Amino acid sequence: MASFSIPISRNLFSPQHSSTKRARFPVPELHSPIRIISSSVRDGSKIEESSFHFKELRNVACGVLAVWAVTTASPVVAANQRLPPLSTDPDRCERAFVGNTIGQANGVYDKPIDLRFCDFTNEKSNLKGKSLAAALMSGAKFDGADMSEVVMSKAYAVGASFKGTDFTNAVLDRVNFGKANLQGASFKNTVLSGSTFDEAQLEDVVFEDTIIGYIDLQKLCRNETISDEGRAELGCR
Repeated sequence: MASFSIPISRNLFSPQHSSTKRARFPVPELHSPIRIISSSVRDGSKIEESSFHFKELRNVACGVLAVWAVTTASPVVAANQRLPPLSTDPDRCERAFVGNTIGQANGVYDKPIDLRFCDFTNEKSNLKGKSLAAALMSGAKFDGADMSEVVMSKAYAVGASFKGTDFTNAVLDRVNFGKANLQGASFKNTVLSGSTFDEAQLEDVVFEDTIIGYIDLQKLCRNETISDEGRAELGCR
C-alpha cells in the first residue's frame, strides 16, 4: 500500500478557528500530519486513479493552507464606523420634519435621513413625535428643540448639540451620543437602551424616570460630567 503525508496542523481545524471572529491566530505546529492511504496498486488504472485522488486532496490541502496564510498575514481592520458622503439633497434638513414613514425601533427606514450640520435651534413644533430612525446627526444643532416622543433608534449623533433639548417620552434606542453636548437636556421617561455617551457633556441633564438597562446604566454613570442630582435620579453608586 502506498501512503502520502500532508503536514497540516491539528490547530488549523480546531473549534477555536471555526468562528468568524477575526482574532489572532497561533502559529501552527506542523506535526500531526493527515495520512492519505491509497488502495492497493496492481495495474495502470489503479495507479492513475490513486494519483487523481491524491492530486485532489493535495489541492484541497494547499487551498486550506493558502487561506490560513492570507488570514494570518492580513491586518485586523478596526471596527470604526464609516459614514457615507454628505447628501447633496438641497432639502435634506427639511426631511427631519417628515421623518421615516416606516421608521421602527429597530432602525428600519424608507429613505436615509442626513441631518449632519443642520440647524434646528429652538425648533418647537416640527420635530415632536417624528421617527428619525438611523438618522445621521453629527455636527447638527438641536439646542432648545422639542424632540419629545421622537424615535431615534440607531441614530448617529456624534458631536451634535442638544443643549436644553426636550426628549420627554422619546425612544433613543442604540443612539451614539459620543462627544455630543447635552447640557440641560431632559430625558424624562425616555428610553435609553443601548445608547452610548462616550465623552458627552451631560451637565444638568434631567434623568427623571429614565428607562435604561443595568449594563447601560453602569456605562452612563462613568461619565463624570453628570451632576449629583442626575446621578441620584439614575441611581449611580
